[in-house]
Amino acid sequence: MRGDTSGARGTARPATTHPRKATAGRATAWAELLRLPALFTVPGDALAGAAAAGVRPGPRTLLAVGSSLCLYEAGMALNDWADRAEDAVERPHRPLPSGRVRPAAALTAAGVLTGAGLALAAGAGRPALAVAAPLAATVWAYDLGLKHTPAGPAAMAAARGLDLLLGAAATSGGTRAALPSAALLGTHTLAVTAVSRRETTGGSALAPLAALATTGALTRLAATHRRTRLPAGRRAAAAPGLPGSGPAGVLATALAAAYAATAARPYFHATLNPSPPLTQRAVGGGIRATIPLQAALAARSGASATSLLIAALAPAGRMFARRAAMRKVSIT
Repeated sequence: MRGDTSGARGTARPATTHPRKATAGRATAWAELLRLPALFTVPGDALAGAAAAGVRPGPRTLLAVGSSLCLYEAGMALNDWADRAEDAVERPHRPLPSGRVRPAAALTAAGVLTGAGLALAAGAGRPALAVAAPLAATVWAYDLGLKHTPAGPAAMAAARGLDLLLGAAATSGGTRAALPSAALLGTHTLAVTAVSRRETTGGSALAPLAALATTGALTRLAATHRRTRLPAGRRAAAAPGLPGSGPAGVLATALAAAYAATAARPYFHATLNPSPPLTQRAVGGGIRATIPLQAALAARSGASATSLLIAALAPAGRMFARRAAMRKVSIT
């Protein structure tokens, strides 16, 4: 009679992992490292920049979007590499301290993604590369040194503002018209980043309260329709109807309200009870609110179609985030 005799011999078979499960585990670890649900907040930067410049999105805008995605993910990988010692204490479940991703692999990914981002920006033209280079430098400076200094939130705000200007530079060749939109988006990022500094410890109601006040001010500004002024040589490339108001103004108001609804409630809860879980929810709400803010900024520039395209990223992002949550992949 044939059978398993390992028990009789006093030895046990070594545990083996199915190749598919091992591959899925590695994919989940990288998805967690790169915080894939947050990717949906990135394309709206370049699209809002193109709208602020008064030009229809085109192939160069797509290159700017690709560059933004690469540089954003480079920052995510570099962030965990730089914080691996701190995460070993505060977040031992993260991919690097848990051993699911090697630190050298994360650093290599950050370098490769940065190179890819700069290459895509170069493909969109010299003006785009001229913005992408300081954007990449800001990302690396933030992760490697500025993050834990008072300049950290300002550096993150600068990175998000530059990302919007990247879309304007790639699409139109200039950034001046997009500066107001970049300033508004950067201010929102400044508020979210300030809250995130207490994400694991909690205990501060000041940051979420300031973020709540900032959200109110940004909501009013984002709902105000602005008339896009273009140089004479670029008016022919502008989307029809950009200088007008009417429906675009109504759309901007609606999207600004959606922005406020997404960000204000978790900020308010964190103000009342600045515990780590509620602070983390406030950060997540602030990140998700980036999409309706981008859409409102595009609408206030008169680019209704672009604003609706950006707004469509929000439900797609929520659907992906729910699926990612089942694998314990967080947006923050």
